[in-house]
Amino acid sequence: MEPVYRPVIGAVMTLFKVLGWQVRVTGSEHVPAVGPGVIATNHIGYLDFVFVGYGVRPRGRLVRFLAKQEIFEHPVAGPMMRSMKHIPVDRFGRAQQALTDTVAALRRGELIGMFPEGTISRSFVPARGKPGAARMAMEAGAPLIPGAVWGSQRLLTKGRPRNFQRNVIITVDYGPPIPYTPGDDPAEVNKRLMGVIESMVDRASRDYPQQPAGPDDRWWLPAHLGGAAPTVAQTETMAAAESAERRERRRQQRPGRQPGRS
Repeated sequence: MEPVYRPVIGAVMTLFKVLGWQVRVTGSEHVPAVGPGVIATNHIGYLDFVFVGYGVRPRGRLVRFLAKQEIFEHPVAGPMMRSMKHIPVDRFGRAQQALTDTVAALRRGELIGMFPEGTISRSFVPARGKPGAARMAMEAGAPLIPGAVWGSQRLLTKGRPRNFQRNVIITVDYGPPIPYTPGDDPAEVNKRLMGVIESMVDRASRDYPQQPAGPDDRWWLPAHLGGAAPTVAQTETMAAAESAERRERRRQQRPGRQPGRS
C-alpha cells in the first residue's frame, strides 16, 4: 500500500498535463521490473527526482530517493518524504546511516534513486561523482543503472527564479547496468558509472529538440554548447564556497556552542 506516493504521482501527472510538459523516456527496459536496483543520474534541477521517478512507470516501479536530511526536517515536506519511504542523508553527521538504510532497502527489493554528484551542477555538466551509488549497489548485489535527465534545469534550478512555463520538453534516458564483480573497487566502478552518465548527458543535451527563445534564454545551455551557463571551473569554485558555508553554518548550529567561541 502506498497511500501517499501514488496520490502524489497522480498530482504530478495532472501538473504535466496542465502545463503541457512532455516527458520523453527512453531505455526504461533497463530498469528491473522486480527486485532491487540503483538508478544513478546527473543532477541539474530540483525536479529531477520527479522526472526520474516518472520515467520508471512503464516498469510498474516506485523509486525511493536519497535526499538531504534538511528536507526531512521541513514540517510539510518531511512527513511526505517519510511516508513515501525516501531515505535521509545527513551530509554533516551520520552519513553511514544512509548507507546502512539504503542497503537494507535494496535487500528488501526496493528501487533506489541517487544523484552521485550530491548537488545540482550549475554548469549542467556532470561533476565528479561520489562512489556511494556504486558502493551501495555492490554491497546489495543490485544492478547499477545509469541515467540522464535534461530540460529540467529550465524549470527550477539552483540560482535561478522558478519558471513553470508551458510546453517544455524533458528527456529521461536510462542505460544498461554498469558491469561490476564483487571484488571490484567501488571507486573504479564509480568512474565507469560517471563516464557513462557524462556521455548520456552530452548526447541528451546535443539532441534536445528545443532551443533557447533568444539571447537572454541561453542560460540553460552549457558553455561548451555556446550557452551562458557557468563553466565547469566556475561551477567547481562556487560549489566549494557553498560547501564551506554549509559546514560553517552547521558548526554554528551545534548544541552547546557558546557565542563568541570557536
